[in-house]
Amino acid sequence: MNIHEYQAKALLRSYGAPVSDGRAVLRAEEAKTAAGELDGPLWVVKAQIHAGGRGKGKFKEAEAGEKGGVRIAKSVEEAATEARKMLGRTLVTHQTGAPGKQVNRIYIEDGSDIARELYLALLVDRQTSRIAFVCSTEGGMDIEEVAAQTPEKILSFSVDPASGLSDFHGRRVAFALGLEGGQVKQCVALIKTLYKIFVEKDMEMLEINPLIVTPDGQLKCLDAKMGFDGNAIYRHPDIAALRDETEEDPKELAASKFDLNYIALDGEIGCMVNGAGLAMATMDIIKLYGAEPANFLDVGGGATKEKVTEAFKIITSDPNVKGILVNIFGGIMRCDIIAEGVIAAVKEVGLKVPLVVRLEGTNVEKGKEIINTSGLDVIAADNLSDAAQKIVKAVKG
Repeated sequence: MNIHEYQAKALLRSYGAPVSDGRAVLRAEEAKTAAGELDGPLWVVKAQIHAGGRGKGKFKEAEAGEKGGVRIAKSVEEAATEARKMLGRTLVTHQTGAPGKQVNRIYIEDGSDIARELYLALLVDRQTSRIAFVCSTEGGMDIEEVAAQTPEKILSFSVDPASGLSDFHGRRVAFALGLEGGQVKQCVALIKTLYKIFVEKDMEMLEINPLIVTPDGQLKCLDAKMGFDGNAIYRHPDIAALRDETEEDPKELAASKFDLNYIALDGEIGCMVNGAGLAMATMDIIKLYGAEPANFLDVGGGATKEKVTEAFKIITSDPNVKGILVNIFGGIMRCDIIAEGVIAAVKEVGLKVPLVVRLEGTNVEKGKEIINTSGLDVIAADNLSDAAQKIVKAVKG
């Protein structure tokens, strides 16, 4: 689960991390009051969407010379005007893709003088199962280019959970960032704070970009992104309350309400599979035979007829889907339950694209009988390779 910048900064502030004062704006008429509560003399007006690259982004139907999703204002009135200009419009960045995201929230904060821009992040290192720090002297909007072209400018190391975090880790980050004197002490304190937040709130990612050094030598978190472990959200009702469902894919949101593991992709073949490993293999073999999967969808081992029906409806709601592959290996999951769910869903939403069904395992004969006697125009498959070839042929043909 991700949250907005202004929410992340509020959390940082509650732990004592250095951030600028700011106000969130949800309605245009609130903008002037919000800006007036800040000291100035510069105000930064930021579009709030769950995507990076806002500063370099462009609004759809933008006027010539119009700035992106991060703007500088020199007065309260100008800050309010810029906020009103952005609210309700669609911002396109390199992370949103062509569709972009609608800006429903604005964050206005005090401007900061910047001497240096640095990069700092914490994340879960899946290879070592440890929390890792990533830092670079090349902070700012071009960090992706730094990673691609000059990776030697990025330092990464993990923390051994047996010994835990120590001042040494903070000093290592400080020296890597080229900090000196009192800045080293500030960095050590900041690293302790960020690590504490990361652990206590069950985060997956915490990115400060940029972490700035002001002209008087102070460190400040100028931007912040946070991602949380969805499996641990139940332990943090305060974090769950920050969820902005308008930022999420409607299909993924619907799937989460039925405890379905669904991720939307850009292909044309919808997949409904039980088991994450089998789902990955199904997507791989679809690509092997020349097509692209439209989604990852794992109905799990204990799916009911209702969950399968909902899964099928979510797949068919994607306009990009030109064919559907149901691939079930019944262990805990019974093939007859899948068959009944598919039939119920087809009868409810209709079937306008080719459907290939491959069933194997528990109650497979009963499942095949249900499919074969349903009167549906379903293409049967004997194994995964056969199923993938048939659905690709049906879509391409």
